[in-house]
Amino acid sequence: MEKKKTNSGLSKIGMPTTKRTVLVTGFGPFGVHKVNASWVVVQHVAKLGLGDDVCLIVKEVPVAYKSVKTDIPLLWSEFNPVLVIHVGVSGIANTLTLEQIAHNDGYFLDDINDYHPENNKCVEGAEDTISSEINMQLICDAVNNSDKFTAVVSEDAGRYLCDYSYFTSLYIDRTRCAFIHVPTLDKGYTSEELAQGVKMAILLMLEQISS
Repeated sequence: MEKKKTNSGLSKIGMPTTKRTVLVTGFGPFGVHKVNASWVVVQHVAKLGLGDDVCLIVKEVPVAYKSVKTDIPLLWSEFNPVLVIHVGVSGIANTLTLEQIAHNDGYFLDDINDYHPENNKCVEGAEDTISSEINMQLICDAVNNSDKFTAVVSEDAGRYLCDYSYFTSLYIDRTRCAFIHVPTLDKGYTSEELAQGVKMAILLMLEQISS
């Protein structure tokens, strides 16, 4: 007869239950963003957690092409997450912005090290765009129907490190990756409120990829 699991995360025979690993990244400072709202929000998400059955890993990523190029694949390999969420800040966003698509070309802007890819591409030989197989419109609708937060869907993540990091991860696995832009912290939401919204979106994504 199968042993039932208890709420403590242990089965009755004392063996730990299997946790799903979720990786969430935020970005470090750059330009006018001396304190990057994305990393502030991600740290609050870490405090909130995603439930007892989820092992949440959070990492800060430098706003540097070479760091993204090397670090993100290493994080995928090290943690083998069921879901990867990159969070970035947008100066034009007023609410949570769920990015559906990432682009391979158009990276002309220099990073914090005054560098940009010589060919202006993320992955040489890859397709021009990759769309996440997570349906962002469904996530957006569910967030908006909650009457707690608002969200919109975007198909242009900006051709900077946000877009670059998203394409890097989608190229690894488009079935379990998403990007969320958060507004700056002077747009009417506190970092704690934005973290609650990001948490809700992530949990909805976990439901979608598990169904």
